[in-house]
Amino acid sequence: MSQEASAPQRPRLRESFTGRTAFIVVAVGSAVGLGNIWRFPYVTYENGGGAFLIPYLVALLTAGLPILLFDYAIGYRFRGSPPLAFKRLHPKAEAIGWFQVGICFLIAIYYAAIVAWAAMYTWFSLTQAWGDDAAGFFFGEYLQYDEGGTAGTGISVDFVAQVGWPLIVVWLILLAALAAGVRKGITRISLIGLPVLLLMFVLLVGYSLTLEGAVDGLNALFTPEWSALSDPTVWIQAYGQIFFSLSVGFGIMITYASYLKKRSNASGSGLVVGFSNSSFELLAAIGVFAALGFLAAGAPLDEVAESGLGLAFIAFPTIIAEAPASALLGVLFFGSLAIAGLTSLISIMEVVVSSVKDKTGWSRPLAVAVAGGSAAVVSVTLIGGVSGLTILDVVDAFSNNIGIVSAALVAVFLVTWVFRRMDVLAEGLNAYGSFRVGPVWKALIGVVLPVVLGYLLILDVQDKVQNGYEGYDSWVLGTFGWGALALMLVLAVGMSLLRWNTSSAMHLENPETEEAA
Repeated sequence: MSQEASAPQRPRLRESFTGRTAFIVVAVGSAVGLGNIWRFPYVTYENGGGAFLIPYLVALLTAGLPILLFDYAIGYRFRGSPPLAFKRLHPKAEAIGWFQVGICFLIAIYYAAIVAWAAMYTWFSLTQAWGDDAAGFFFGEYLQYDEGGTAGTGISVDFVAQVGWPLIVVWLILLAALAAGVRKGITRISLIGLPVLLLMFVLLVGYSLTLEGAVDGLNALFTPEWSALSDPTVWIQAYGQIFFSLSVGFGIMITYASYLKKRSNASGSGLVVGFSNSSFELLAAIGVFAALGFLAAGAPLDEVAESGLGLAFIAFPTIIAEAPASALLGVLFFGSLAIAGLTSLISIMEVVVSSVKDKTGWSRPLAVAVAGGSAAVVSVTLIGGVSGLTILDVVDAFSNNIGIVSAALVAVFLVTWVFRRMDVLAEGLNAYGSFRVGPVWKALIGVVLPVVLGYLLILDVQDKVQNGYEGYDSWVLGTFGWGALALMLVLAVGMSLLRWNTSSAMHLENPETEEAA
């Protein structure tokens, strides 16, 4: 064997953000997503209005920020994607990271479709293509939605051109950004996308406040129902909203924190990201309910207030059709939705790409081609067809409410009580942090979070087992819900049993090494 062939490979430096500002912008771009715009306003309205802000703030301080710092600490201290970081945290913890990767893969499959829909509706807004029947246009003419899968007659993947081709374009943009790397791809898109998003949404809120009935909408949203504070369900909703809106618990913030330079203020950055996310949610609530007040035209807001796809693709097109300067309103709303979705989607797929790259030692372009290309093919095949909405709805309900929560619950419990690594994580945050974490933070992670997450998980699993979900046939739930989660769990264990390639990050990246300036 030649001397060149036997020579050991040289250690390499991990990719990194250019600085703390870049990290904060990218992390905020990940946290601010679709849930901020279409979930928080409705959850607030349904759970005590202005009074809901009290449990929401308590949840932010006692669960949201602590688990955000927990994710930061793992990624920052152990310098890797979820599988690598957990492997370095404890030799038997790698499977936790791979399950988080699997959840990200599932979410990316359908999340890309919603980004594509929002982009198309930005275009449709110019001509109000939905006419007088927003619901009929969305389900029928645009999606060509086939409800057969809900009745057990079969899922169809027949390609729908106006849905599938925009979805392909979204994936091409996404994969190009990921292939360009942390600095040239992910950071650049976030540095452009986040300011544009904020500008568009501020304009949207300002416009919505000028609409007739806007004050009625805001009164309905923020008038406090103090009696709601005695309802445990309201508090659980507050913790659920905080948890789902911060991009925590499924590997995103672990991955992003691994790209921080060694001497970084991770704890201070966590506060900025957490409060920025909540501020945007409040801004979104004002804009959305001001517009809904206009749509209600004096009628009870219950008749028009919706969440999720109903708000975005049915209620808001109806508002746009009746509002003055309708094209402007539509471009602002759906453009904001598309940008917020894209920056979040990039962070979701970066977890998958980074993990594959770390494990195999492949170049970033190759990891993007294999991991990202696989996700794109599955996404276009399943969600780009006439039954795409059924598959999207089921995968979303199970991957978010069961997958993310269970992954986070297992992680905080094992790290705290089994692996007992909280002291190491605290030391990593405290080394250069703007404030010190200690016993209170550890108690919140080890006691409060397992209780809250466990309760959320039990409630949701119990409901789905007893009542199913949205009337879908049991085989649909078994395949795209329970089955998808089970497959991710099996793959997580299988991936954790595979040896790390000798050219992988495990062997060639030293977590203690200082990055180059």
